[in-house]
Amino acid sequence: MHPPQTNVKVNAIDTEYKFCIHNATTGRQLFDQVVQLLKLKHVWFFGLQYTDTKGYPTWLKLKKKVFSQEMGRKRPVQLHFRAKFFPEDVGRELIDPVTIKQFYLQTKLDIINGTLYCPVDTAILLASFVLQIQIGDFDPTSYRAGIDHSDTLIPPKLVQQYSLSEEDWEEKIVSFYKDHHGIDADTGMLEYMKVAQDLEMFGINYFTIRNKKGTELLLGVDSLGLNVYEKSNKLTPKLGFPWSEIKSISFSDKKFTIKPVDETAPHFIFFAHRVRINKRILALCMGNHELYVRRRRSSDPSPPAADPAPSTSHSTPASKKSK
Repeated sequence: MHPPQTNVKVNAIDTEYKFCIHNATTGRQLFDQVVQLLKLKHVWFFGLQYTDTKGYPTWLKLKKKVFSQEMGRKRPVQLHFRAKFFPEDVGRELIDPVTIKQFYLQTKLDIINGTLYCPVDTAILLASFVLQIQIGDFDPTSYRAGIDHSDTLIPPKLVQQYSLSEEDWEEKIVSFYKDHHGIDADTGMLEYMKVAQDLEMFGINYFTIRNKKGTELLLGVDSLGLNVYEKSNKLTPKLGFPWSEIKSISFSDKKFTIKPVDETAPHFIFFAHRVRINKRILALCMGNHELYVRRRRSSDPSPPAADPAPSTSHSTPASKKSK
């Protein structure tokens, strides 16, 4: 008699995969099936994300069984294949076409839906690369027929802010599009990412936290370190902690502590709404910091620990050496 199976859907932005998995299936086994179907080489950038029973976005733990995690009872289970870690330098680190495409699709989606803020001039330039990728070289007699009108080029929020007609937007986009002559689709995606990586919010995972006074803030975790933001402003950090200046990070229950290398500097203490949030923050910090160190030891960074062992603290070896 075969063990019972459960349906799982994995959304990879431009496609969706359906699996029937056993109760004993681990996150790693499911993740490996997805990356094999995608023919993805640089798997360490990515993970499987789901919404937990409390409504928080959560990364699937690869070492644990899929159904032992906070999936809830809704079936089929819905997961999203997304970038978990981001490159410091797109041009140097993104060399696999499939990896570039995944970053391109996710970044384009995040910009259009407003998750990743993009100023209007940059949005127009990026839209021009989208046309080059979709259609190829500009041809004044036929390019309109090649436009995928279901694919929004400019974030709707930006369109609402400016009193421009559809023709005005098109004229601005096409003025850049003409300059991309000779760029193939793969190169166009990479050029798109080279522009997008300079956006203020690119590659940052945000978490809602509280300081000692109870004021809600945002903690941003990215490839270069930790930043603290006002709740209403994700663009300009109030406080920054580069990985090279952090001695250790740790948590106890809902309390999270960042200890600087500088012994005279005060510890930064904040509080998460749930202990599980602190665990997720720490795991993301560990993966980002490991990549940070590897990038400085090698021109080809190896993958971080995709699913670090449970821990409540992490020391930064690179920082210790500088003491």
